[in-house]
Amino acid sequence: MDEREIHLRDYLKVIDKRKYIVLTFAIIIFTIVLIGTLSSTPIYKASAKVLIERGEPAPLKGTYYYPPYDPEFYETQYQLIRSASVGKKVVTMLSLESTYEAFFKPDKKGLPLINDTVRLAGELFREAFNTIGAAMPEKKGEYRKEPEDIKPLPKIDVLAKTISGGITVTPVKNSRVVNISYSSPNPEFAALIANTVAKAYREEILEMKMGSAQYTIEWMKKKAEEEKAKLEKSEQALQEYMRSHDIVTLENKIAILPQKLSEYGSQLAKVEAKRKELEALYNKIKGISENLEKAETIPAIASDPILQSLREQTIKAEQNITELSKKFGEKHPSMITAKGELEILKKKREQEISRIIESLENEYELAKANEASTRRLFENTKGEALNLNQSFIQYEILKRDVESNRQLYDTLIKHIKEQSITEQAQTVDVWILENAEIPKSPFKPRKSFNIFLGIFLGLFSGIGIAFFVEYLDNTIKSPEEAERRLRAPVLGMVPTLKGKDAGKVVLKEPNSIFSENFKSIRTAILLSSADAPPKSILITSTEPEEGKTISSVNLALTIAQSEYRVLLIDADLRKPQIHKIFGIRNMTGLSTYLAGTSNITIHQVAYLSQLSILPSGPVPPNPSELLSSNRMHELIRLLMDKYNIIICDSPPLVPFADALILSKIVNGTIIVTKAGKTTYEVARKGLKSLRDIQSHIFGLIINAFDLKESDYYSKHYDYYHSTKRHPKK
Repeated sequence: MDEREIHLRDYLKVIDKRKYIVLTFAIIIFTIVLIGTLSSTPIYKASAKVLIERGEPAPLKGTYYYPPYDPEFYETQYQLIRSASVGKKVVTMLSLESTYEAFFKPDKKGLPLINDTVRLAGELFREAFNTIGAAMPEKKGEYRKEPEDIKPLPKIDVLAKTISGGITVTPVKNSRVVNISYSSPNPEFAALIANTVAKAYREEILEMKMGSAQYTIEWMKKKAEEEKAKLEKSEQALQEYMRSHDIVTLENKIAILPQKLSEYGSQLAKVEAKRKELEALYNKIKGISENLEKAETIPAIASDPILQSLREQTIKAEQNITELSKKFGEKHPSMITAKGELEILKKKREQEISRIIESLENEYELAKANEASTRRLFENTKGEALNLNQSFIQYEILKRDVESNRQLYDTLIKHIKEQSITEQAQTVDVWILENAEIPKSPFKPRKSFNIFLGIFLGLFSGIGIAFFVEYLDNTIKSPEEAERRLRAPVLGMVPTLKGKDAGKVVLKEPNSIFSENFKSIRTAILLSSADAPPKSILITSTEPEEGKTISSVNLALTIAQSEYRVLLIDADLRKPQIHKIFGIRNMTGLSTYLAGTSNITIHQVAYLSQLSILPSGPVPPNPSELLSSNRMHELIRLLMDKYNIIICDSPPLVPFADALILSKIVNGTIIVTKAGKTTYEVARKGLKSLRDIQSHIFGLIINAFDLKESDYYSKHYDYYHSTKRHPKK
C-alpha cells in the first residue's frame, strides 16, 4: 500500500465527520464529572509543620557519621507517623471514643437525589468487591460492617485506623521539615487531629526509645550470665586437654614438620616431572631398536656429539665415493677402499645409536627408582604430620572456643555499662514548628478544576473514540483515497437520493446535482479512449444493493441525451430491474434469445428516441451458461454495428461469475461502489477478479456519496443550491 503524508487538515476532517460522536462523549463525561463534583462532600485539609532530625550520638557509643539526607530514616519516620500506634494515642488523647460522633452531624445540605444515587452506586460497587474478596477502602467517619461470624474490632482500633488512613506526610523540599496533614469534612476536626498527631508522634518516639533501652539492658544481662558460664566451662576443658596431651612438646614438632613436608613435596614434583619426561622418550625409542635409521629423528639421540661427528664423516665418505665413481670403476682399489671406510662408519654409527638408546633406558629406570624413593619419604612425613595435627586440632578448637566466649562476654559487659549510662539518650529530635490552623475553604472537590478537567477529558475522549471509529471504518469514503488504495480511476460520484425517483432523475431534474454528476461521468467515459468512445460498456458492482442498475439507467439516459444511439441491455438474468423502471413487459428478451426460443426483442423509449432497451426476459435456470454462449458474443457484435454505445447491466461481481463472463465480451467495465458500505477488501477482491482475466476496467463510480464530506464538492453543492434559490434575472 502506498504511503502518503498525513496533514493536519486530514485530522480535522475526521473530527468534523465524527463531530456527533465527539460531542456525545464530551457531554457524557462532562455530565459524569459535574454530577460527581456537585455531589461530593467538601473535604478540609489542615497541616502542622514539624522538624525531624537525628539526635546526636551518646559520648560512650563512639562517633558516627550521619549523611545530611537519609531516605530510609525519613521514610521510616513517615511510616511511624501514619502507624496505628500513633492513631491510638490520638484517640486516647482526645477521648474520641465518646466524642467522635459529635464532630460529624448529619448534613442536610446538597442534592438528595444525586447523593442517594452516588451512595447507592458506592454500595453496589462495594458489594461487588466484597463478592470477589476485595476490601473496599472505608470512608472517613464510617465504620465497616463486619460479617456476623467475625468478631468486630474494638471501637478504639476502628477509630485508630480511620485516623491513620487520613494522615498524609509531605516533606518540604530541601529541608528537614515535614507537613503533617489530615483531611476531614469537619474543618475544626481536621486541625485538631493534625496538631494531636504531631504531639502523639513525639511521645511515641520517646516511649519507643525508653522501652527499647530497658529491654536491651535486661536481655544483655541475661545473656552475660549465660556467656560467663560458657567461658568458665570452656577454660576448664582446655586446661584438661593440654595436661593430658602434652601440648607444649607437640607444638615444636608441628612447627618443623610443615617445612620438611614442603621440601619433600618440591623434590617429588621435580623427580616426577623428570620421570614423565624420560618415560615419554623411552616410549618413543622402545620400538625402534631394530630400525636404527628412525632413531636419528629423535632429538635426544640426534643431539649426541659423537653421533653428529659420525654422521658428518659418513656424508664426507659418501661424497668421496661419488667423486671417485666419476673417475674409476667399481673394482678400482680406490673405490673399494672408500666403500670399506663407509661401511665401517655406518657400523660405528649404529653402535653409537644403540649405546645412546641403552643409556636413555638406564636413565629412565633410575628416574623411576628415584621417584618411588622420594614419594615414600613424602608419604611418611605426611602421615606423621597428620597424626600430630589430629592431636593438635582439638586443642585449637578448645582454644578458639575460649577466646570467642571471653570476647563475647567482655563485649556484653561493656555494652551493659554504656547502655545504663545512655539509656535516656534519644536518636530522633522532633520539634513542632507550626500548629495547624482551621482551614477556611475546602481542599476538595476543586470545582473549577474538575469542570475544566471534565471538558478536557470529554473532548479528548470523544476525539479518541472518533479516530478509533474512523480507523475501524474500512469502507470507501472519498475518491482520492479510493484511487490511491485501489489503483483504479474514479469516474465520478453520485450523491444520495432521498425521496426521489432515482430511476429517471436525469430526465425529471436535468439541472440537479445528481444529473450534473452523471454528465461528468458521461464525459469521462466518452473521453476515455483517444480515437473514439467505447462501443460497449459493462456496469456492475461488487455486492448487491450498491446502485448499479440505477447508475446504468441514468448513465444510458445521459449519453442518449448527447445524440448517441444507446442500447441499454438488462444482462442481470438473476434479478432484473430495468423493465420495471421503464414499464416494459418482460415476457421475452435476452434470456429467450440466448436460449433460442425467440428473436431479439428491443423496445424503443418513446420520450427519448436515441435510447433503446433490451430487457432480460424471464429468469433462466442457467444464466452463466447462456451469457458465455456464442450467441451472446454474436449478439454484441451485431448490436455494436447498429448502436453507438451499448450499456450492459449485470449481476454483482463477488457472488456470481456473470459479470466476469460479460467483461471479456465488452470494451470495458465500470464498477459501482457505495460510499460507507463497500469495503476496500471487497472492492479489491472484485478488481482482482477482473484483472486476473485481463478485462479492461474504465474505473469506479462511487454511489450514495455525501458531497459535504469533501471540501471541493461541498462548495459545488452549495453553489448549485444557492443558484437554485436565487436564479439569475
